[in-house]
Amino acid sequence: MDRLMNFMTVLSLALIVLVLRSVRRAHIRVEYSVSWLGAAVTLLILSRSDWALSRIARFLGISDPPFALLLLVGCIFLIVLFRFSTVISSLKDANISLAQRVAILEFRLRSLDESQQTQASA
Repeated sequence: MDRLMNFMTVLSLALIVLVLRSVRRAHIRVEYSVSWLGAAVTLLILSRSDWALSRIARFLGISDPPFALLLLVGCIFLIVLFRFSTVISSLKDANISLAQRVAILEFRLRSLDESQQTQASA
């Protein structure tokens, strides 16, 4: 049990460091790093708090608190991934809309250019 809890602590600290380094190097935007930092801090707190983890395990009906920790970690990361899926979906929709607007503007510019050439040659 202690090995798993220690491993989860190290994993959460490594995730915190990785996210902070990525923010510093501008590999990840700050607003997206908040979700990862929140998940990592939650993992760190739960991996160090035997009392809270035991209560959560009892509430969930799980006999072994480290398994409850693994379940909670999985759920937290699923929520983070779902959040990013919604962000990616909205960005894709915005990208499609922007591409359509650019295509309309290009069409109008070509039409104007053609009408100016027609007027100049007449």
